Amino acid sequence: MPLRVQILMYDGAEEQDVIGPRDVLGHAEQAGAQVRTTLVRPSAPGEVTCFFGTRVVVPTAWEPTDTDLLIVPGGGDQLINDPDVLRNLVRAHRAGVVIAGVCTGVMVLSAAGLTRGRPCTTHHLAKADLAAQGGQVIDARVVDDGNLVTAGGVTSGIDLALWMITRECGASVALGVESIMEYEQRGVVWRSS
Repeated sequence: MPLRVQILMYDGAEEQDVIGPRDVLGHAEQAGAQVRTTLVRPSAPGEVTCFFGTRVVVPTAWEPTDTDLLIVPGGGDQLINDPDVLRNLVRAHRAGVVIAGVCTGVMVLSAAGLTRGRPCTTHHLAKADLAAQGGQVIDARVVDDGNLVTAGGVTSGIDLALWMITRECGASVALGVESIMEYEQRGVVWRSS
């Protein structure tokens, strides 16, 4: 079975938070890794306008429990105030989906209660808020706490995706992706086990 990955798209999502992980996952798939990535939208397929105005057509509605890994990009705070999204994040988490947050996307996970008492990280400007909301903030680029994986600032989404490829598909696949992208993983990956 391939690793099924969804990237949750919404108006205001930061472009790099989406494209960095999508690029890594796409290169892994082209290299032969069993990975299938889908852009999803909370309510229905349609177009979203990202933080800097890039328009993206999202082909699929989000089915919270129909994936292995969900990546929530940062950008705006629209999702923080969407009770349906927050409930569906909890539902996905309880169903065994690995939930990953990039940058301030981690604050959406916090709003859903998923980071409370757990090791996590986010963009450096939001770390105090994450800690105030009960997250156990770790000073690392990527924090892997099993079924919750979080990443720091904008470009750390690339490192999060490379880490998930390493974790789920093997280091050789991740190294191959790094070679194709001419990028080397940066910073520390902190793991709980």
